[in-house]
Amino acid sequence: MITAHLPSGYLLGRKVATHHAILAAVVVGAVFPDVDLIWFYWIDDRAFHHHHYWVHIPGFWVITGAIIWPILRAVDLRVSRVFAAFLAGVALHIGLDAIAGGIAWGWPFDSHLYTIVSVPALGGHWIWNFILHPVFALELAIWASAGWLFWNK
Repeated sequence: MITAHLPSGYLLGRKVATHHAILAAVVVGAVFPDVDLIWFYWIDDRAFHHHHYWVHIPGFWVITGAIIWPILRAVDLRVSRVFAAFLAGVALHIGLDAIAGGIAWGWPFDSHLYTIVSVPALGGHWIWNFILHPVFALELAIWASAGWLFWNK
């Protein structure tokens, strides 16, 4: 996924939200893993695929959730629900990236980025390889669905 994380988070958030904080948490979680692009472009100078950073590692989020969620649940049930919604957004992001972007599902034992669909480099700018690939239709469908839902509240 390149562009559809925000609208996919909106779709999920609208489905599960019981109040605005839940919707916001899902949407923020759905885009949060791509904060690594700041590091990727401005600091690391694209040294390696940004899906190797911790924010795109499912195992990191499983460990983080397993530690933080029970603590939050013991302290404040509402806050734990918002955190769970954030994690759901992150999981959605990672799941969508797994289609063609590659995710290290085997971390910490294996750092290979596994994909469901391979988008071949056909030349030109890399973005055109994605836009011209059939999997991009999924992104367009997500955008169209989110747009329809937003305008037809």
